[in-house]
Amino acid sequence: MSTEPAPVPLHFPSPSAAKARLRRRPDLPDYLPARMLNEFVYCPRLFFYEWVEGVFAESGDTVEGSLRHETIKGREAALPAAGDAAGEKIHARSVTLSSERLGLIAVIDLVEGTGSSVTPVDYKRGAPRVGDDGPEAWPADRAQVCAQALILRDNGYACDEAVVYYNATKQRVRVTIDEQLATVTMAQTAGARTLAEKGRIPLPLVDSPKCPRCSLVSICLPDETAVSMALPRSEDEAQLALFHEEADVEERPLVKEPLGEIRRLVPARDDRRPLYITGHGLSVGKSDEVLKIRDKDGVVQDARLHDISQVNVFGNVSVTSGAVQALCWSEKPIAYFSTGHWFYGLTTGMGLKNVFLRRDQFARAADPDFCLQMARDIVSSKIRNQRTLLQRNHLEPPARAIAQLKQLADAAQRIGDMETLLGIEGSGARVYFGQFAGMLKVEDEDETPAFDFNGRNRRPPRDPVNALLSLGYSLLVRDLTIVCHAIGFDPFMGFYHQPRFGRPALALDLMEGFRPLVADSAVLTAINGRMVKPEDCVRAGDAVALSASGRKGFIRAYEQRMDTLVTHPVFGYRVSYRRVLEIQARLLARVVTGELSRYPGFETR
Repeated sequence: MSTEPAPVPLHFPSPSAAKARLRRRPDLPDYLPARMLNEFVYCPRLFFYEWVEGVFAESGDTVEGSLRHETIKGREAALPAAGDAAGEKIHARSVTLSSERLGLIAVIDLVEGTGSSVTPVDYKRGAPRVGDDGPEAWPADRAQVCAQALILRDNGYACDEAVVYYNATKQRVRVTIDEQLATVTMAQTAGARTLAEKGRIPLPLVDSPKCPRCSLVSICLPDETAVSMALPRSEDEAQLALFHEEADVEERPLVKEPLGEIRRLVPARDDRRPLYITGHGLSVGKSDEVLKIRDKDGVVQDARLHDISQVNVFGNVSVTSGAVQALCWSEKPIAYFSTGHWFYGLTTGMGLKNVFLRRDQFARAADPDFCLQMARDIVSSKIRNQRTLLQRNHLEPPARAIAQLKQLADAAQRIGDMETLLGIEGSGARVYFGQFAGMLKVEDEDETPAFDFNGRNRRPPRDPVNALLSLGYSLLVRDLTIVCHAIGFDPFMGFYHQPRFGRPALALDLMEGFRPLVADSAVLTAINGRMVKPEDCVRAGDAVALSASGRKGFIRAYEQRMDTLVTHPVFGYRVSYRRVLEIQARLLARVVTGELSRYPGFETR
């Protein structure tokens, strides 16, 4: 092996340049909704996600609250203008009012009173806070109803108190709208606007009891983000972090001490399942909330929309416009593959409308220093995971190959240019695939020649093992392309893989470290577990493809691998590989936006 190159120092931008790059300066609406003021007081980070970035996710709590407010809205009644209802009893529901002076707008669930003296009533699904003098409104709820009262005052009404109705205990809690509360509420309003205008997401709450019930917890990743901020840094990383801190020292203090045990706030697995349609000449239609898969003789299978996460079609399969519309509406992508398993693309709904992440992504992709560091981490993690797979699965792990892979993984972190790094990755692949056959443990002598492996080849694959590897990589890049869309990335702009027409470069970046852990492991399971047999492979000239039964067997092995629970090497909790893909992509987003200084790669032991 050649002598390892000397470390190459990174070039860092000036603090002012880093600050300018990480600012977003969003174009915000003129009016701040009172509901968003509630979110700001409850959790500034939640407020930022929802109002600045437009990110929202449903949970049982949010669905229940939405249904209750829809019921109220269905009984809406007009609110008479102040001064026009002298002595008249007022009971108006779902009232929308704004104040140009305050820059606030509110949809008030109920306005009750007599004449021009009114009281806003806001309905909450939970229970009130237990104070020394009995039930009292939570601080976030006090801010929201105070904003509603101030808006009513600016519209000519007298409003000295507000009511919060807590459905869990069936209690009305009164809030006095005095000068002190009004002053605090206006200060909170100013704080929310300042935060939004600066365009920097706040730090996550630390070990907060608010997080487990939050609908955005799997997007926010509060504990994971805090822990990643406290990870040990190299000298180069510390310099980069210094620039982040100097960009806004007072408002962006990094977490200095690691947290204790990390709470697993995201579900370990997704209860929904991918739907695969591999038969020739099938069609997919929709009836009510059920997908109908038909052949020429009629319906062959039903699938409830609620139960599926995505639809995958192989070859000559048609999807009706009704099915496409239903899947787009429910944000469930349709992935298209050729008969030979080439991943063509996706049909998706509108997806995440967060343009800020994509803007930062393109800016980072134009920074050669950032791209080089990301590429180092990607290649290093990939080689280490290849080494781990050999150690775990090889019949007799070759000491020389294991040592070479370790040296190459370490050398990847010291490379000074992309071309040399590509050479390191290629050397690692040659060592790894040179020993891949030792992980195939087919005991039947009749099957051994069929699964003989003499190196990686593709387009087309010329042996059954390579056909399985190619299908595994197609499925994995599909999953990561879907994750990129869901998070708000542009999957075609990467940092290691350079832009090329039709190539999802960022999905390929994310995929590199997971090739051995997911796709290669699924191939070993399919062959060693006899889920795919020699008769499932079809040869046409020099090319080898899988039959329908072979595809079915491998897809089962792949999905089993994606559902396998694994201990996250940084956070210590157990989640499925499918969930890990999303977590790692969200952590990459934190790096792209400047919230984290280094991407914590996923490497199993």
